[in-house]
Amino acid sequence: MRMNITDVRIRKVEKEGKMKAVVSITIDDEFVVHDIKVIEGEKGFFIAMPSRKTADGEYRDIAHPINSATREFIQKTILDSYHAIPEEEKAEKPKAEEEKAEEKAEEPGVEEVKAEE
Repeated sequence: MRMNITDVRIRKVEKEGKMKAVVSITIDDEFVVHDIKVIEGEKGFFIAMPSRKTADGEYRDIAHPINSATREFIQKTILDSYHAIPEEEKAEKPKAEEEKAEEKAEEPGVEEVKAEE
């Protein structure tokens, strides 16, 4: 039984650079993977799975496909979704994120703190 990617959420990165978006995918309406990056490389777009920096300075994937067919399936699904969104919409936050931020701001004891410059 092949897994299905049932939701793709894309947040465009506004800064100039190779990273173009950060993506979350939902698998079979049951499991979410956050912080997948869409990168524009010399040979085109590709994805980078979520990773963390180890004590020796290397980056190691936190979650990743265990075979190339699954990696290609995930990459194609994400990149097809990324390229299907008009440029002006890539910059918008998903509605659920906006609502979550508004709810958090309304929680008692939660204040917005500005960093001193």
